[in-house]
Amino acid sequence: MAIETINPSTGERIHAYPEASPAEVRVMLENAEAAFNAWRATSFQQRATFMRSAANVLRRRQGEYAALMATEMGKPLQQGLAEAEKCAWVCEYYAEHAATQLGDEPVHTDASRSFVAFRPLGVVLAVMPWNFPFWQVFRFAAPGLMAGNAAVLKHSSNVMGCALAIEEVFREAGLPDALFQTLVIGSARVREVIEAPQVKAVTLTGSGPAGRAVAAAAGAALKKTVLELGGSDPYVVLEDADLEATVQTCVAARLINSGQSCIAAKRFIVVDSIREAFERRFVEVMGSRRMGDPFEDGVDVGPQARRDLREELHGQVAASLARGARVLLGCEVPSGPGAFYPPSVLTDVRPGMPAYDEELFGPVAAVIGAADEADAIRIANDSPFGLGAAVFTGDPERGERIARDALEAGACFVNGLVKSDPRMPFGGIKESGYGRELSAFGIREFVNIKAVWVK
Repeated sequence: MAIETINPSTGERIHAYPEASPAEVRVMLENAEAAFNAWRATSFQQRATFMRSAANVLRRRQGEYAALMATEMGKPLQQGLAEAEKCAWVCEYYAEHAATQLGDEPVHTDASRSFVAFRPLGVVLAVMPWNFPFWQVFRFAAPGLMAGNAAVLKHSSNVMGCALAIEEVFREAGLPDALFQTLVIGSARVREVIEAPQVKAVTLTGSGPAGRAVAAAAGAALKKTVLELGGSDPYVVLEDADLEATVQTCVAARLINSGQSCIAAKRFIVVDSIREAFERRFVEVMGSRRMGDPFEDGVDVGPQARRDLREELHGQVAASLARGARVLLGCEVPSGPGAFYPPSVLTDVRPGMPAYDEELFGPVAAVIGAADEADAIRIANDSPFGLGAAVFTGDPERGERIARDALEAGACFVNGLVKSDPRMPFGGIKESGYGRELSAFGIREFVNIKAVWVK
C-alpha cells in the first residue's frame, strides 16, 4: 500500500510513499517512548539549544521548503517562504520563554513549602492538515518538545514530502533519534496509534468530522486531546469603518493561502448603509488578484490543494446560487489542468445557504447585509463555528467592546485580519474545537500540572 502525492497545479503524480506496517509503527512508538524517557531529564537550556538550531535549519533551507509546499499543495512561493520563517520564529519563541512558562509556581498553604510543577506527559500524537503543512506542525512541536515531550506526526497524505522534511529539520538540528518521527500511514490507521500504550495525548487540526473521530477514540482511551477545527470567520464592517483600508484587509484575509485557512475571512457582514460601496470596491480589489502557477512571481492565488476539494467548494457555491445568492465575481471552474478556482464573491447570502451555514474552504467571499451593529453581531454569532472574528470601525473603543464582549470566537481582532502569533493563545469554541495552542496556554496543554506539598 502506498501513499501518493499529486501536484495540484498539473494533476501529475509527485511520489508514492510505502505505508508503514503495524509492526513498524509499534517499533517507532517504542523508540519514541525511549527517547522521551531520556529527553524529559534534559534542562530547558539544553532543549533551547536544539530548538534554536532547528530555527537555523528552517531559515537556511526555507527556499527548498517553500518549493516543496508549492509543489505538494499549491501554496504561492512567497507565502511558503513566510511560513518557513514563521516556523523559525515559534522555535525561537519557545526556546526563550519555555523555562519561565513552565517554571514552578509557589502557592501559600499550610505546608512548609507547596508549589505547582509542570511535568511532561510523554509521547504526543499530532494529526495535522495540509493547508499550512509546516506551520501547523511547528506550532505544536516547538512547545511540545520544549515541554519535554516526544512527538509522532500523522500528516495529511497529500503533503507527505513536507512531513518527512520536517522530521529531517529536527534530525539536522541534532535532536535525539526518535524524539520526533513521521508516521507514513493513512487516516484509517489513526485509531490504532491513539490506542497504543506509548501515546499519552493527541492534538488535531482539521475538519469537524475528523475532530469528532479523534476525540471519540482518545476519550475511549482516556487520553487528553486538543482540537483546532474549522471556522467560518465573520468580518463585521460597521458604518464608520475606513472603507479602503477595510477592503484591502478583507481581501487579504479571504485570499491568504488561496482561501484555504481555518482563520481566513469567510463571511463579510456589512451594515446596509455602506454595503453597496463596500461591495463595489471589494469586487474591484478581489478581481485584481492574480491566480496562477504558485512558482510564478506576483501570483496571489494558487490552485486548491486537491481537485476533490475544488469540486466540493464549487458544489457549495452552486447550492447557494440555487437558493438565491447572486454572483458578483468569479464562481466558475476554469478549464485546463490543475485544481484552480478564481477569487469569487457572492452577495445576498442568507440562512439556509452553504455560503451562510458552512465553511467555504477556498477563495469565495460571502457578503451578508446587516441593519446595524446589533444585527451584525447577531449574524456573526449565528454560526456553529467560533474560531476567529474581526470587526472594522473608526472607533477603536467601540471595536474593543464588540471584540471583547460580543463576538463568540477564540480570537477577535479589531481593524486587522485574524492571524496566529506565538505570543497569543490560538484556538476556538463551539464546533471550532477546544484547548489552546501557542503562548503559555499552549505549552501547558500537554503537561502534568502537578501539585507538590512538602511538610
